[in-house]
Amino acid sequence: MAFGVHSVSRAAIATLAAFSLAGLANDPARAAGVPGDFDFYVLALSWSPGFCDTGGAGKTYAQCANGAHLGFVVHGLWPQYRHGFASDCGGIASPSLFALETVKGLYPDLGLARYEWRKHGTCSGKSPSDYFADVRKARAAITIPPQFTDARKIETWTPLDIERAFIAANRRLKPGMLAVECSRGELAEVRICFSKDLHDFVACPEVARHFCYMQQISVAPMR
Repeated sequence: MAFGVHSVSRAAIATLAAFSLAGLANDPARAAGVPGDFDFYVLALSWSPGFCDTGGAGKTYAQCANGAHLGFVVHGLWPQYRHGFASDCGGIASPSLFALETVKGLYPDLGLARYEWRKHGTCSGKSPSDYFADVRKARAAITIPPQFTDARKIETWTPLDIERAFIAANRRLKPGMLAVECSRGELAEVRICFSKDLHDFVACPEVARHFCYMQQISVAPMR
């Protein structure tokens, strides 16, 4: 991920990473990535125009084709530790087509849904169907700010104002519970932290710390 010239220093990131790994090393169960053993979820919502402008167009035609008119789409729902996260926890490598169909329209394509299950869903401790039900529940709990539901022209925003727009649109969402990500000077993603049962938002200092620190970024229009 790119943070721009006003980003956190590399030394600070390295220190944080070392701290996170040290914390996991002291917990053998978590170091092994035990399914179901995590503290909270992160819902990552990708801003499709920004993703497509910064290298994504060569990865997925469906998301980036002219006329797709996609804005925020689900990138993933990630089981997270207070420090660090588990991934690739094993088990069912590829969910059934029926399970995948339940999240059609949330992810930009089913290939990403399949990948996200393998990378993150296997760490949830749930069946593919129940994990994807959580993806749908988390996405349904978020109201996209009206400024981003039908973006027809390029605009310039500060990352902090994007955060404030999400907070204004979602009751109980507070600073420290989300992060705005940027790439090459464009809005790339918004990450929002949920309790493990998805009943509420939660503070997530480590996630919120990975914030876009550029003074202003571009928000590309829907294609």
